[in-house]
Amino acid sequence: MRAQVFLVLVTVLLAAAGGAAHAAESFVQDRFAIGLWVDPPLDANADARYRELAEANFTLVIGGFGGAGIETVTQQMALCEKYDLRLVAPGHSIAPEDLPDGPVIWGYALRDEPSAADFPELRKKADAIRAVRPGKLTYINLFPNYASEKQLGTPTYDEHVRLFVETLQSGVLSMDHYPLFHPGRDGREAYCENLGTMRKYALANDIPFWNFFNIMPYGPHTDPTEGQLRWQIFTSIAYGAKGVLYFCYYTPAGGEFPKGGAIIARDDRRTRHYGEAQRINAELKNLGPTLMQLTSTGVYRVSEEAGDNPETVLKGTPIVNITRADYDPPHDYLIGVFRHADGRRAVLLNNYRFAYTAWPTVLFDAPAEQVIEVDKQTGEMAPVIDDSPDMDGLQVSLGAGDGRLFLLP
Repeated sequence: MRAQVFLVLVTVLLAAAGGAAHAAESFVQDRFAIGLWVDPPLDANADARYRELAEANFTLVIGGFGGAGIETVTQQMALCEKYDLRLVAPGHSIAPEDLPDGPVIWGYALRDEPSAADFPELRKKADAIRAVRPGKLTYINLFPNYASEKQLGTPTYDEHVRLFVETLQSGVLSMDHYPLFHPGRDGREAYCENLGTMRKYALANDIPFWNFFNIMPYGPHTDPTEGQLRWQIFTSIAYGAKGVLYFCYYTPAGGEFPKGGAIIARDDRRTRHYGEAQRINAELKNLGPTLMQLTSTGVYRVSEEAGDNPETVLKGTPIVNITRADYDPPHDYLIGVFRHADGRRAVLLNNYRFAYTAWPTVLFDAPAEQVIEVDKQTGEMAPVIDDSPDMDGLQVSLGAGDGRLFLLP
């Protein structure tokens, strides 16, 4: 009996500890975050710049590059309000009691890529802001999992993230990770591992996670194609991300970026990435209201080249099997499984190949007429359409790196 009582007590204490991160900062994310690094200058053309940003279907601005003083942040707030954007304002150089406040402000950015040794001091800064701006996010972006032990300040990346959550009790987990897409240097597995760590601690602490991905060439990184952009974004969503953040929007100065090539060039030209981001972001805005209602319950990789049997890997998920025509490339999919707030199940099917389209034949565990797809072009829900009705089974076409979202009873 004493052992049973002790077990109950431990369970209660663990549950309380698990909810501590959520309790410390009552930030509520009211939309899917489509954000960016390097906000545009707050100059004489600021209004046109923010109109252009909104027309590219972004929903969130993380400030700091356009200006960090009270006057510029106030200007940025007004522009975000005008164009229905949310703002994470720079908060490191303004006293907590002087931080501008308003409905468009989600919170305040404190630090990018801190070491674990910095966590206690950052907690003091976060608490000072929370005392005068309750409900606002104290935003800190973390290193990727390829950072060195010296950078992390911990022996492992998992320990780094765990310690961050326990110490900072932040309302959002965020990190940046830029996979390599070289033919002989494929960094995508490490990207997925990083997303897995974010997912683990986000679920354990009932907080959303966001991640930065790459849209520009620099160092060893090639200039991403639209298929590679879609792969980075829909893979994040398959792991349960509630926000995706572009690196970068406005091309930063400095020797690290000699090619330029962000969404907006330094001479204010729209690069080809502007149209790509505009198209993808429009789809994300349509999927967003549903994505915000989903809780991740599992992530599954089906790689025929790795010897995976779809029927075995996906056992117990809403997808019973995935087959293909003999002349199609071998299976390579990432499947995110979710629970909707209304009790329905959801599946995000992601084409893991970023250079080829895919036409899988998908067998769901419910009749096709009961499988609902969230239309990326409209946001409306309708029974899934067979993309190849002349073939047996239900065909689901997927663009390179793309993803589609389905709801089931």
